Amino acid sequence: MKNVVIIGAGAAGLMSAAESAKRGNRTTIIEKNSRPARKVMITGKGRCNVTNACFDLDDLIGNVVTNPRFLYSAFSSFMPYDTIALVEEMGVPTKIERGNRVFPVSDKAVDIVDALVKNCTQSGARIVHGTARAFRLEGERISAVILDDGSEITCDAVAICTGGKSYTKTGSTGDGYALAKSVGHSVTPLKPSLVPLVCSNYFIPALQGLSLKNVAVKVLKNGGEVYRDFGEMLFTHFGVSGPVILSASSHMKEPENGGYTLTIDLKPALTFEQLDKRLQRDFAANNNKDFINSLSKLLPRKLIPVIVRLSGIEPSAKCNAITRVERHALVTLLKEFTLDVTGFRPLEEAIITSGGVNVKEIDPKTMRSKLVPNLYFAGEVIDVDAYTGGFNLQIAFSTGYLCGNNI
Repeated sequence: MKNVVIIGAGAAGLMSAAESAKRGNRTTIIEKNSRPARKVMITGKGRCNVTNACFDLDDLIGNVVTNPRFLYSAFSSFMPYDTIALVEEMGVPTKIERGNRVFPVSDKAVDIVDALVKNCTQSGARIVHGTARAFRLEGERISAVILDDGSEITCDAVAICTGGKSYTKTGSTGDGYALAKSVGHSVTPLKPSLVPLVCSNYFIPALQGLSLKNVAVKVLKNGGEVYRDFGEMLFTHFGVSGPVILSASSHMKEPENGGYTLTIDLKPALTFEQLDKRLQRDFAANNNKDFINSLSKLLPRKLIPVIVRLSGIEPSAKCNAITRVERHALVTLLKEFTLDVTGFRPLEEAIITSGGVNVKEIDPKTMRSKLVPNLYFAGEVIDVDAYTGGFNLQIAFSTGYLCGNNI
């Protein structure tokens, strides 16, 4: 029987520990927080988007942004349907929503956390409170994990499952990177991913709180298209957020250096010509009304003053006086509403950390370090990240499963 230590009781750590214990290892999880899986508790706005019902392996890998091929073995070993089966076996029924996002029927993240902990403890693993600060080495191997109170836990094998450096209030403070570096691993540059965007347009504060559904978004870099998406977004006091924005951020590098714009098609279901005819009908119905009072059926209230100002048409102009040229310019504005992106929000506000322990130093078939023979990794601490929609939690479960099976 091996003594196995798992550092971090998040999604990856709980999965690693459960699988390790099922295989007869004496398994201990070290967790710095008073309760496990703090980050899982806040995912999906407290509902926990536990995975994505993407059951095709190639499609699943296609939703990974950074180092997708590294995850081939992990995903092959534990797919989203395995995640669904596990939590349902632990007593949590699930449902599938828009975008194949999987949630607990209860809409309570705590139910998923309790299921993961139950799976772990029923398997025979134990969770102890503490913070891993260093390793004791004997030759090339780790012989003990040293805690911040000076105590040690001896081990035959160790897995670092500490998460990234986003949402630091949940305990993801980058401890795992320091531990990995201490035994020779390299860590790729860390940056926020799935993060809101900062925009410099003067009208942004006026749109704070406005949510737009069913819009088409394009990210342009110096005029060239980088990414496009369709769905929901939200204006904030600093810029924009929401599902399509978070996904778009994964495709952007150093926006603070300039060159990025975001164009929003506010009416993607209508062609230019169809929208032009719609405006003609609206203007005819409001023939003698002021322009600013003619858009209430077309646009959200908060957006109207902004669109009117950007259109260049006088707010008090009568609808019957608006020229064809002015109307066409308005259609273009509605189809290409443009925002200037000047940066990401801080890493602490990102859902996921992009960057981490270099995948070239980890065996993708076992999650074992290529540098330290009894060290393993799982989850966000590794340099892998994916789109929003449950894919990042699935990475945690899949790498955790592979790690626990091989440790």
